[in-house]
Amino acid sequence: MTSAAYTLTLPKRRETSVVFASPHSGRAYPQTFLAKSVLDERTIRTSEDAFVDDLLAVVPTLGAPLLAAKAPRAYLDLNRGADELDPAVVEDARSFAHNPRVASGLGVIPRVVAGGRAIYHGKMPMSEARSRIRDLWQPYHTCLAKLMDESRARFGQAILIDVHSMPHEAMEAIPARAGKRPEVVIGDRYGASAANDVVSGIEEAFRAQGFRVARNAPFAGAYIAQTYGRPSIRQHAVQIELDRALYMDERAILPHAQFADFRARLEPVLRDIALLGQPDARLAAE
Repeated sequence: MTSAAYTLTLPKRRETSVVFASPHSGRAYPQTFLAKSVLDERTIRTSEDAFVDDLLAVVPTLGAPLLAAKAPRAYLDLNRGADELDPAVVEDARSFAHNPRVASGLGVIPRVVAGGRAIYHGKMPMSEARSRIRDLWQPYHTCLAKLMDESRARFGQAILIDVHSMPHEAMEAIPARAGKRPEVVIGDRYGASAANDVVSGIEEAFRAQGFRVARNAPFAGAYIAQTYGRPSIRQHAVQIELDRALYMDERAILPHAQFADFRARLEPVLRDIALLGQPDARLAAE
């Protein structure tokens, strides 16, 4: 199932309450957008979670739906609220004095890409920003909310696995343990967006395949985890960040020679996470 905003791949049968999503791997760059940008086509892709949707392609065979954005993050950030408009890039937008995401240029209509490089000269009209939100943001979140509601109705719970990628250099800010830094960061907004048993199960799935894992630092989860994570009603949202250096050449934005091996290594992790949402697993936990 496809739309202008997303591709939704459904399993033959929903067998788990887990929903996998990739909100930042979209690469459908409108030519009009590229023409307005001051950046070249490679630089504008530096904030994209390139190939994450490809890494997750197996999950429908595990009984879980996969929702992947088509709109690129530099054009519209689905991990921001629809009202997080930056007055420095959108005309007549109100000021977000205490919103660090907007202040840094990373609102719902981003002003910059990775490294703080400006996307545009000047501002766009409010009508253009609202058009992007109406045509892309709203359909994506309507679909995601529906998938979560379906999981709760069918399984009594819903678990959102919101998958992202992080620049390798971001790991340099994390203190090394035994000389090694984490390869995966699991974000649950410090326990606010998911129950600990769910997060622990996800962490164990990665550790079982030899991944080095950290929680909430430097990425704890943003709008999606905050909005969809409601553990009090058995609706959990967990953000997963994967080190890009494990599977791609960050400078060229291309899969590197270990891409297939990494994808194969990731598959049992995804399978174990899907199993967390199966009815038998939930009853056993209780």
